[in-house]
Amino acid sequence: MFPKLVPMPSPNLLTERDVDKRPILECINLGINFGGLAAVEGFNMAIGRTEITGLIGPNGAGKTTVFNLLTKVYQPTKGTILLDGNDTHNMNTAQVNRAGIARTFQNIRLFNDLTVEENVTVAMDAHMHYNMWSGIFRLPRFWKEERVAHDRAMELLSIFNMADLAGAKAGSLPYGAQRRLEIVRALATNPSLLLLDEPAAGMNPSETAELMENIRNIRDTFQIAILLIEHDMNLVMNICEGIAVLNFGRIIAKGTPEDIQSNPAVIEAYLGKQKEA
Repeated sequence: MFPKLVPMPSPNLLTERDVDKRPILECINLGINFGGLAAVEGFNMAIGRTEITGLIGPNGAGKTTVFNLLTKVYQPTKGTILLDGNDTHNMNTAQVNRAGIARTFQNIRLFNDLTVEENVTVAMDAHMHYNMWSGIFRLPRFWKEERVAHDRAMELLSIFNMADLAGAKAGSLPYGAQRRLEIVRALATNPSLLLLDEPAAGMNPSETAELMENIRNIRDTFQIAILLIEHDMNLVMNICEGIAVLNFGRIIAKGTPEDIQSNPAVIEAYLGKQKEA
């Protein structure tokens, strides 16, 4: 049973569970132009602090562009992004990550020649507390931080039943395990908002079912928000509490899964306008 969505003062919605707290993310009239073409325009969205939200739409609707705006791969040409109430206007990609946004990619981007554990610990670099000299001369501070990173990596891998793969090369893992590892690596940065770009791409039904359970566990275990782009409508409708539908760079509908499934504008965007008899 999904929680009820409640209107905010702005044109956004939050779950009842999070409505009394400041949204972890709020986009206000966000947009970007490429060569005079508006790729995203008037994008308004709020995400509660423990909400699982879906961003869906036809191919080319602008979904990944939104992710690139949120993570500052692209700088918006208009609008505002508030992360936990803080304007990210002057931040770059690394600063946004340190501030609390982590993401995965549609195409897996692991360090294939590094081990599973090394792929996780490399993501913790910004949280390490030793200096260059401690690292060069292997001083006690270095070894203490390395032990902390190892313990944290193993803890995260255990949540996804991957601890026994810690020493394996990332590139040797089956596809589904590589997808899980990419999520673990994102979680290693201690995000407050996790962006998942088509996490079920290439997965079979049993792997997708496991992914749904993992996403719920991530939200419940880490008490963070999750925004996902996904074409698997079974996954979206069964896991997302709120859904925004993007078409030609604009949001055409927002609501619960039930609202979205019956929305005429959404049906037309996906299936085309039906001719009158």
